[in-house]
Amino acid sequence: MLHLSAALTAYILTLTAVLGAVLGSFAACMAGRIAAGENWVSGRSRCDACGHVLGVRDLVPIFSWLFLKGRCRWCGARISIRCPLTEALCAAAFVGVVLRFDVTLLTVQSLILTVLLLAVALVDYDTALIPDQLLLAIFTDWLLFAPFVNNGLLWATVRRGLLGAVTASVPLLLLSVVMDRVLKKESMGGGDIKLFFVCGLFFSWRTALFLLIVSCILGIAFAVLSGKTAGDPENPKAFPFGPAVAAAAYVTLLAGESAVSAYLSLF
Repeated sequence: MLHLSAALTAYILTLTAVLGAVLGSFAACMAGRIAAGENWVSGRSRCDACGHVLGVRDLVPIFSWLFLKGRCRWCGARISIRCPLTEALCAAAFVGVVLRFDVTLLTVQSLILTVLLLAVALVDYDTALIPDQLLLAIFTDWLLFAPFVNNGLLWATVRRGLLGAVTASVPLLLLSVVMDRVLKKESMGGGDIKLFFVCGLFFSWRTALFLLIVSCILGIAFAVLSGKTAGDPENPKAFPFGPAVAAAAYVTLLAGESAVSAYLSLF
């Protein structure tokens, strides 16, 4: 459907980008409230500095920040550039999903997963914790669409997902147990292992291995770029692993199968 005409492609991708920006704003708001221990389901958006309820003009993704020059319209307090960057990132991520999967149920499932992964990354970056409620939401996303993807072969989808989840999480769990005993301290947070499990549900076992590799590469890269160390939950300067896993899951969603197939074709 996406490629029936150039005009239709542009129209769908534009709507996709707008939806992505809106849901990116929602993910940032949700992550901020979860990190602060607030109720993210209800309540109007407010300025963090003055507490004023924000109106429509203050909440247009990306453009409100640009027009207001990064400041609150009511008190003049600076608004973090992370807000428009998050919205733009989610818009681009949504477009990537639609380009990869066209307009299908798999696209809907993947867009929901993308928003949840973004929220996980933001919360973990701010708090070094991955809330179980977000992990449950990712699991629910997989479960709800399981009967409808993979040509409706439910048992094949469940078997594939569970094998991918085990492949992505169990080796890390075993390694973590060993390292905990050797180092006499926690080497990896339980939330990271649970995140690998729920992300692995969306992939085959081979692609889950790709997820593990990309996560490690991105984890090292993020740690170097941020100037923080990785893999030490007791260190206040430690870079949380969740953002790397979330980014790797998105990369794997779009390119994992192709990358694995290309690699296996070399042998």
